[in-house]
Amino acid sequence: MPTQTAAAPRTGAMSIPEAPPSVPPSSTADVDRSLADLRAHADEWARLPIRDKVKLLWKLRRAADRAAGAWVTAASAAKGLAKGDPLRGEEWSSGPWAFINYLGPLEKTLRAAERGKLADLVDGKTRTRADGQVVARVMPDGLYDQLLFSGFAVDVWMQPGVTEASLPGTMATFYAEKTPAGKVAVVLGAGNIASIAPLDVLYKLFAEGQVVLLKFNPVNEYLAPVFEDVFADFIRAGYVRLATGGVSVGEHLTRHAEVDEIHVTGSAATHDAIVYGTGPDGQKRKAADTPEIETRVTSELGGVSPCVVVPGPWTAADLAFQAEHVATQKTHNAGFNCIASQVLVLPESWDQSDDFLHAVRRALRDAAGRTAYYPGADDRAAALRAAYPTAETLGATGSLTLIPDVPAVRDASGDGASGEPEYAFTTEFFASALAVTRLPGADAAAFLDAAVDFCNDRLAGTLGMSILIHPKTIAELGPRFEDAVARLRYGTVGVNAWSGVGFLIAQAAWGAFPGHERADIQSGTGVVHNALLFDKPQKTVVWAPFAPFPRSVLAGELHTSPRPPWFVTNQRSEATMQLLTRFAAAPSPLKLPGIFASALRG
Repeated sequence: MPTQTAAAPRTGAMSIPEAPPSVPPSSTADVDRSLADLRAHADEWARLPIRDKVKLLWKLRRAADRAAGAWVTAASAAKGLAKGDPLRGEEWSSGPWAFINYLGPLEKTLRAAERGKLADLVDGKTRTRADGQVVARVMPDGLYDQLLFSGFAVDVWMQPGVTEASLPGTMATFYAEKTPAGKVAVVLGAGNIASIAPLDVLYKLFAEGQVVLLKFNPVNEYLAPVFEDVFADFIRAGYVRLATGGVSVGEHLTRHAEVDEIHVTGSAATHDAIVYGTGPDGQKRKAADTPEIETRVTSELGGVSPCVVVPGPWTAADLAFQAEHVATQKTHNAGFNCIASQVLVLPESWDQSDDFLHAVRRALRDAAGRTAYYPGADDRAAALRAAYPTAETLGATGSLTLIPDVPAVRDASGDGASGEPEYAFTTEFFASALAVTRLPGADAAAFLDAAVDFCNDRLAGTLGMSILIHPKTIAELGPRFEDAVARLRYGTVGVNAWSGVGFLIAQAAWGAFPGHERADIQSGTGVVHNALLFDKPQKTVVWAPFAPFPRSVLAGELHTSPRPPWFVTNQRSEATMQLLTRFAAAPSPLKLPGIFASALRG
């Protein structure tokens, strides 16, 4: 790992904690024994009655609650976040809270499947658009959602061909099988966000009925002891095994005869190396689409995520708040997110575009000062500087980069000079860097149409994108706004929400827009999370408040949500997210006042 500049402490005399101890790699013999154990229990797990699976889920919830503190402490130490730093809230929200919050909705779906009542989960919650596409409102789901996430809503849009009548038949389809055959899956975990790997394990276990070997990414394999405790009951029963190590362990697993399926979170290059192999021979196999393995591979691979700003009647307070929002989308986890917003798309003719960019620059400068902990950060930063030598560096440590003037079109022949692709549009930065481009449009409708075309056709990847738009502009656009959302080829669309919030929502389907070919995988194939276990989701749309309460009233919104706890500017982030995690583990109305009090102070 390259040496990185340490982040400046943010609150008083906080000191950077020591990194967690390293974990020894698994041997080939360890891996072989683990896969043999899983194979021996694969049919047993596949055919285990739902009631017994739910019992294990309950034990898992209690174990995750017990391990939450150690989980956050280990991840914070590895990322240079000292005790008392509000940014530790990110480790709660994208760690134990995201994981534990998934378990309740998943259990609800399993119990409905056991009773043969899956239709009840979507009864009265679906609609059919004029073009025939079915949309299911999956959140809020109950009073607690309405109270804790006032003003938020999540829709899952289904693939063409699904009707409201046929939708229940596309849910939890594994449990419709009488005597399913067991399968062994390998999950190649992500190294950046701590809940990605365990949530992927749950999806393989409960959505697809497969036993799982989780191979940790070397970047965060320090979490192996934590997840050994979390999945202890599954490990004892022979349904889960854990492995650590580098490339050699991964290669052994992906070529192993006992492995039926592979799920990987990473880059398209990693996917191609697994499927086609490496070097010149791998390139030839990819060109001919002749894979080196026949194993089914599902994947979540990131890309270039845009944030589109639609012109409207924004106030100075709106500009400042949404600038904080953009800074959050870029700097969360030091920018090491596959869903981090990379291209800010501004309206060329909006008289507030320059004001908003100034506000974003200020918010990024204030948010600077993190450890660039992820391997390869120095090399990626060097490549970025080579592509944009005049880019601005922000913050005392220069840990943020702003490229304020990337042309949407350089010449008539293509994206860049002489038709070369634009680096910011085709290469995922995976760093704390934000590119800004501007598009024409005489009004909001024309600009939005141009932005949809730009995002669909010019930017690499389809994992997620965000739209920032005033509620009054949505009302003025009427059906044209949802039609624009319908045209977007992204797995998650956030409307006044960072699309990364879709990762946190249990009921949301998370993954690339469907349809990528194996030899041009883009942001991947398949979905995870998806607690209602839809078999044919197309995209998730997350709706969030444009302004926090009470200022929201002036924008014409009826909700009581303050500044979200995942905002980098929220000084109560850790406290609020810890309270929400404990609530998710054991919901109780007695816990609500404490959550509300903490959230309102953020």
